[in-house]
This record gives sequence, C-alpha cells and structure tokens, in this order.
Amino acid sequence: MLAYIIRRVFQSIVVLLVVGLVAFSMFRFVGDPIDNMLGQERTDADIERLRTQLGLDQPFPVQYVKFLKGAAQGNFGVSFRQGRPVSTIIAERLPATLELAAVSGFLAIVLGVSLGVLTAIYRDGFASNLVMTLSLIGVSLPTFLIGILLIYLFSVELNWLPSFGRGDVVQLGFWSTGFLTASGLKALILPSITLGLYQMTLIMRLVRSEMLEVLRQEYIRFARARGLRDKSVHFKHALKNTLVPVITVTGLQLGAIIAFAIITETVFQWPGVGLLFINAIQFVDIPVMAAYLMLISVMFVGINLIVDLLYYAIDPRLHTDKSAKAH
Repeated sequence: MLAYIIRRVFQSIVVLLVVGLVAFSMFRFVGDPIDNMLGQERTDADIERLRTQLGLDQPFPVQYVKFLKGAAQGNFGVSFRQGRPVSTIIAERLPATLELAAVSGFLAIVLGVSLGVLTAIYRDGFASNLVMTLSLIGVSLPTFLIGILLIYLFSVELNWLPSFGRGDVVQLGFWSTGFLTASGLKALILPSITLGLYQMTLIMRLVRSEMLEVLRQEYIRFARARGLRDKSVHFKHALKNTLVPVITVTGLQLGAIIAFAIITETVFQWPGVGLLFINAIQFVDIPVMAAYLMLISVMFVGINLIVDLLYYAIDPRLHTDKSAKAH
C-alpha cells in the first residue's frame, strides 16, 4: 500500500510539472501585457523599465524556474492588471468557486446515485422511463444554454431567483460564505443546477447501467433464493458492487466540476476564480492565468489521487493481484 501511494504521488508531481510547463509556455503567445498596462503615450524607456520590473526581460527557463519556486511557496507574483499579489486575489475568489462546486457535486452525487438505483430497480416503470428521457437534456445541451434557459424561466418569467451574482455573504475569518444568508442560498440554486446537471445525468446513467449488470449476476439470484428481502438485495449486495467503477467516474466528474465552473461563472457572473480567469485572459494577466491553471491542476490531480486510493482500498481484486505478483 505504501509503495502504491508513493508511486501515485510521484506521478502526480510529474503531471503538475508538465502542466505548469505547458501553461507557462502557452502564455507567451497570448499577447504582450505591456501593451495593456501602458497607455498610448508610453516611451521605449517606459516599456523597458516595466519589462525589467516584471521580469519579462529574463530568459524563459529562468522565468519558469522562478515561477515554480514561487508556486511551491504559494507566491504567484503580482497581478499585471490589479497590481496586487495573485495569492490574495485568488484567496478572495476561491470561496465562491468552492462553495458552488461543493453544492453542485453534492447534487450530482446524491441525485445521480439515487435516481440511477431507482431507475434500475423499476426499469420498466413510467417514472423510470420519464427520468431517462429527461436525462437526455442534461447530456445533450451545452452548459451555457442550460444556464440561459434557467435564467429565462426562473429569473425573467417567474422572477423567483436572481440571475447573477452571489448575493449577500458573511465573512468568517478569511472565508466568505453565502450559506448563512437567504439571498446567498437563493443565488446558489441556478448556477449549482447548471454546473451539476451534466455530471448528475452521467452518474445516474452509469449507476443504472452498472446496477442492471449486477442484478443479472448469479450471486444476486442466490441471495433472492435464500429469501432475502429486496431492500437487502438491492442496497447491501447490488449497490455495494456497483459503486466500484462509479467511484472512479465520480471522482473525475468532481474534478470536472471545479475545472469547468468557468462557463457557469461567466453565464451567472459568479465572482469566482473562473470569472477571474476570463478577465485575466482579456487583459493578458499572465500571473493570474498561470496561478489559476496550477490551482485547478492541483485540485484535479489531488481528487484523482484520492479516488485511486479509494479504489485500491475498496476493490479487493487489486490486493489479490499484488499478492499474486509478489509470490
């Protein structure tokens, strides 16, 4: 187990280094931040002075090494646009994104697993067929279109929910939360549904498929022959074996929720790091863009690492394979 953990951690570090190199290389082609930071009256001396001040006059390998050293210490430099430390800006925006991702992930997992199990157990019922038909909406429609449709229905026509913003927030130390205010909770509903709908339908269809496959197995028939109740067969025997492959896909979808929150945040003007990244692209704010991609990479790799360890702990076949190879 320890060797497996060390190997996976080493692989994660290599992935982060590659992502950092690719991201930092791409930013050299998105434009020159000096053009956005200096006005039309700039002189060559002003350009050289600012380029030296920002470290843009140094060779690319030197800039990349300095970026990695700073990133390891949580220092991503100073924003070209705002003139403030990038770590401070990220810390201000991160709570909004994490709360949105947490609510979306919770809805996706709870509803996805529950509906997947129910549609598998009652696969020939009208409600099951209706849910499966409606799930095609979440799979087929793009995220931004779902958000626009929800805004039109619940904000424009019915005027029930806000169409943009985070609502009122409460500051708890360094963390700002909207969970403790009515307007904050109402503002979370539409963007969290928009962000989690695709993941929810994907998890639901996967759970249903795996559940139907497990219910056909011999040990399920044997459990029924022993006189076990349907509830025990479905939830103690079938569901437990269904969750092994579902955990892997669910972990990837949780990472996708954080990584692709950028679209939802743009549609709803949600003040998170995704919207910050979009604004940084417009102003060629390279430190903010690099910090965002590294942050998302760390979250994505971390979630995948946790999923791999859970998969190793839950699936006994991996332990059996390791023992067989050792002997």
